[in-house]
Amino acid sequence: MSIEVRPATDFEDVRAVLGPKSPGANVCWCLSYRIPSRLNNELRGPARGAYVAELCRADPPPGVLAYDGDEPVGWAAVAPRADTSFARNRKIPHIDDLPVWSLWCVRVRPGHRKQGISHALIAGAVDFARDRGAPAIEAYPLDNGDAKVDLTMAYAGLRKNFERAGFAHAADTTSVLAGHPRVLMRLDLR
Repeated sequence: MSIEVRPATDFEDVRAVLGPKSPGANVCWCLSYRIPSRLNNELRGPARGAYVAELCRADPPPGVLAYDGDEPVGWAAVAPRADTSFARNRKIPHIDDLPVWSLWCVRVRPGHRKQGISHALIAGAVDFARDRGAPAIEAYPLDNGDAKVDLTMAYAGLRKNFERAGFAHAADTTSVLAGHPRVLMRLDLR
């Protein structure tokens, strides 16, 4: 299997990875950290997908997709931290004033897991941010040690996967997800 990671400019491919089976469902669409909570709560059903379709036409697009041939098999959300709720998050600290990018969601479609796709997505997100001038990229993964993580809550990624990609622990946070603390990991791109 050869995985290619590309910018998420094709909404139908993003829908294949993030979208609901039922068009009217209120799934995340990876908007929770991207938009203000009020707007996130106001967007219901198809309006959520329509919002993401607009993001796919924007520059930069909202993240990257992993492909196995022509099939989209994974997603990673990446954007300037200033454009996300992490810019104001009280539980995840800012360690300096560097205009870093945030990588906050890594999702691999069922049937494609345990094949290294999350590693390809992290590397692709790093390249995406670097190509757009990011001086550094941060992630806020779970520090779960060897403990099992519920797949629905593993979207933040796992510390060991980010360490494998060259990220270093930059700070502890007061954020906890699925019973596991989250840590701030950073990779300098300068």
